[in-house]
This record gives sequence, structure tokens and C-alpha cells, in this order.
Amino acid sequence: MNIEELRDYCLAKKGVTEELPFDEDTLVFKVGGKMFALCSISEYQSGIALKCDPQKAIELREQYPNQVKPGYHMSKVHWNTVLPENGLPVQLICSWIDDSYQLVASKLTKASKTELGLL
Repeated sequence: MNIEELRDYCLAKKGVTEELPFDEDTLVFKVGGKMFALCSISEYQSGIALKCDPQKAIELREQYPNQVKPGYHMSKVHWNTVLPENGLPVQLICSWIDDSYQLVASKLTKASKTELGLL
């Protein structure tokens, strides 16, 4: 998965926005104003940070030690960094993006979910 595919995939989800809130290089995808994915534009190969259930985060790191690392500059409990160019199938990365999106969207208020068309 390259950065254009990541961008297209994330933006196709309901209520998703893209921002550069930290600097001109860190691309952040949000749903309801909450981050669910981010990456470096200039160093995309350094990884995609994705929110993850804490138990699943540990399991993924153990199952894919060369492709999934603890969240870089993020909470190591709730975030993983996925190395997209280390042989992972695109479908697998997409499923982790879906999980991250759902995890964040599920925590939104009912009003936010209604406004975003998520109910």
C-alpha cells in the first residue's frame, strides 16, 4: 500500500477528514475530530500509526514482528505503527485501518455519529 492508496482508502470512509495539525509533513486522518491514522508524507515507509485495541495491539506485534511495532511517538498501549512496505498484504492493512476507524468512531457521541451519518 502506498501513500496515495492509504489516502484514498481513508477518505472513502464516512465522516473522514485529513489534516496537517502538527507540521507540514504529518498527514492525519480523523473521524469526528478524533485521529485514527497518521503517517509521514516524506517518510511514508517509516510507518502508518493506527489506533488499536490494547490486547490486539500486543498480538499483532507478536504475530508480525517485522511489520508491526509499538506506536512511534504515540501511546504504546493504544497505537501500533504498521510498516506498509514490509510485505504485508494490502487487504490486511486495510482491515487494520477499518479496525482503527471503528474503534474511534464507536467512542463518538450519538450527536456526532448522527451528524456524520454513522448511525
